[in-house]
Amino acid sequence: MKSDIQIAKETPLKRIKEVAEGIGIPREEVHNYGRYMAKIPLHLIDPDKINQSNLILVTAITATKAGIGKTTVSIGLTLGLNKIGKKAIVALREPSLGPVFGMKGGAAGGGYAQVLPMENINLHFTGDFHAVTTAHNTISALLDNYIYRNRGGKKTLKEVLWKRVMDVNDRSLRYIVTGLNGPANGIPQESGFDITAASELMAILCLAESEEDLQRRIDNILLGYTMDGEPFTVKDLGITGAIAVLMKDALAPNLVQTTENTAAFVHGGPFANIAHGCNSVLATKMAMTFGDYVVTEAGFGADLGAEKFFNIKCRKSGLSPKLTVIVATARGLKMHGGTPENDIARPDPKGLVKGLENLDKHLSNLAGFGQSVVVAFNRYASDTQEEIDTVSRFCEQRHIPFAINEAFTKGGEGAEELARCVVETIEKNPSGKLILTYDDNDDLETKINKVATSIYGAGSVVMAEKALKKLKHIRGTRLEKMPVCIAKTQYSFSADPKAYGVARGFQLKINDLVINQGAEFIVAIAGEMMRMPGLPADPQAKHIRLVNGEIEGLS
Repeated sequence: MKSDIQIAKETPLKRIKEVAEGIGIPREEVHNYGRYMAKIPLHLIDPDKINQSNLILVTAITATKAGIGKTTVSIGLTLGLNKIGKKAIVALREPSLGPVFGMKGGAAGGGYAQVLPMENINLHFTGDFHAVTTAHNTISALLDNYIYRNRGGKKTLKEVLWKRVMDVNDRSLRYIVTGLNGPANGIPQESGFDITAASELMAILCLAESEEDLQRRIDNILLGYTMDGEPFTVKDLGITGAIAVLMKDALAPNLVQTTENTAAFVHGGPFANIAHGCNSVLATKMAMTFGDYVVTEAGFGADLGAEKFFNIKCRKSGLSPKLTVIVATARGLKMHGGTPENDIARPDPKGLVKGLENLDKHLSNLAGFGQSVVVAFNRYASDTQEEIDTVSRFCEQRHIPFAINEAFTKGGEGAEELARCVVETIEKNPSGKLILTYDDNDDLETKINKVATSIYGAGSVVMAEKALKKLKHIRGTRLEKMPVCIAKTQYSFSADPKAYGVARGFQLKINDLVINQGAEFIVAIAGEMMRMPGLPADPQAKHIRLVNGEIEGLS
């Protein structure tokens, strides 16, 4: 089969204003970024139309290094819905350059289920990631200047919480010292870099619902504590207006198209293992304004992205999906069933059956959120009919609708079965009222414990000394009313990336707490989770090249 980039290049694209008109957006409202990308102004969002739209969440079994194909299924389902006569739009996150040039590669779907132009989307796109990076590091520079100008005085800071970010995987920048080589170059202090997807400004971009809300949240970003122990924010620094100006254009959702020229909104890009892992609220609501069915995804497995989609994004925005689709593959299930990674393309009935325990745990969790669920089996060429039948019977025994997705090789035609299954389930058995894992009034430790024990299956939670120190700043303040965002490995229910399948009764260690006061959630870092990834032994960057003006190796 042709590579993703070959398929992308061979797909005739419509001008973006034509795509916009196709879903009811007036041409004059389209702010072009070239011929095939655009930003759509916020004033077009219509709350009445949102209430009439059917929101569908796509999540997955626990991630494996072999991949599950959640983005491809999300795009494929949208294509399938359009094929059967429904007005459907997909709403996705933007790719990060870190994984694109690192281990994962691109994140624009695959095969005949992609969002296009994939090269632009996977690279600089409309500049949103660069805007977040620049705005974040502008805060860093102005904060350092404030500390430098107030050194030795009462206005200096006792503790600085704000780091720097860049959209590159670079482990050597996790911990650094700044201000070296004399007083003219600043004050020596420890700092470090996170990846841009972990920036609080990225979370704010994805949760803000207006320019006013953006500025309110930027105002509230906690930068550190004064000598008197008082919180010091961006508002205290007096630079909210400047940061909002840098973020202004990034706030508007991006409109692109699929391989079948249907509309797609791609906006925001937080990771689900270190952040809340969902596309922007504004892009979702924009899609729901113009689509009768809107498909959106949450990153990695349902224990990460879906949990945060419900407990953070839905809690704050009032959104509630009519249905959740959980993606499974035979390869992924076999890996969770103990099949060696090198053998997952071969039949292993015992491994497959054992791996279904992972799917079962996720199904139980989603039922706990009050969700009606469809299992989408993302088919690979090596899958046997016996393997498909095994997963189908498993679902049938639990009265869970099951459908095969072949959008990767067949586009929308390959997802018609899934699309019909989704529509029928929404019509006959839509999700009920969303049930959240914890209450706003629960203290932070209770929130962490409820997620860890009910969603992950942990036996207990323990706080490291560093986390306990941060907890003292949180207890008894309005910070305790905020949701919790647990950062942990995507490869396991536990914090151990090698504990495949279903981990049970383990101890979850919280090593640190990050106060995202502007984004309005607390990040609890579990295990050895890093907010700045490293590069693998064979980075994807080694396979990307420019040949006669054409990009090759981008997937």
